[in-house]
Amino acid sequence: MRDGSGRPAVREGNWPPRVVMRRAAGLRTLESALIRGGLGPVAGVDEAGRGCCAGPLVVAACLLAPKAYDSLAGLDDSKKLSESAREQLYPVIVRRALAWKVVVVPAWEIDTIGIHVANIEGMRRAVAGLGIRPGYVLTDGFRVPGISVPSLPVIGGDATAACIAAASILAKVTRDRMMVDLDEAVPGYGFAAHKGYNTADHLAALRRLGPSQEHRRSWRNVRAVAGSVSGPVASETAGTR
Repeated sequence: MRDGSGRPAVREGNWPPRVVMRRAAGLRTLESALIRGGLGPVAGVDEAGRGCCAGPLVVAACLLAPKAYDSLAGLDDSKKLSESAREQLYPVIVRRALAWKVVVVPAWEIDTIGIHVANIEGMRRAVAGLGIRPGYVLTDGFRVPGISVPSLPVIGGDATAACIAAASILAKVTRDRMMVDLDEAVPGYGFAAHKGYNTADHLAALRRLGPSQEHRRSWRNVRAVAGSVSGPVASETAGTR
């Protein structure tokens, strides 16, 4: 059986080592081509929390070594990995990366400048914060103006390029941990469980308790509960990360 790309369809967790290694090698194809062309080192950038109505947006940049370490063979889009798999990969990425940077954009800043601008600005900050200057940057999904080196948006980049996949895991794990901490600091909303996404339980808690300081007031559903009718309206369904 094959998936839509023509590759053998296999289930996560049941992949033989040779399949995992083949996938890992495939994630290195674009980076390897850029490095061979003299454009390395290559950094990947991705974010977590774009579609949430509460909590920060977390953006990560990661610059991997050209060597394909066996310990990073499980790299993939963070959404396709279990929480335990992400947690296992996180310290390996931190240890093996040539450089990495995580940027946190709080809810109040998202409300001030808008989610898309916050996303762009977070990516700029993450790349600028790398300890090693990249020769090329791969961004997940859309173009990021203002980066000081050549860059390329890659649709579905976290499942296409290893450096973007690594960045997606750094961002996702960092944000999930922050939301667990917020659950203790701002109890009642269930942040540890839903991480700020628009689940039924979260929306019920939002209606019951009203918005907290961690909720994005520019989101339509949050504004409706708060009774606000002014300011920009952001789609509460924008993005799924």
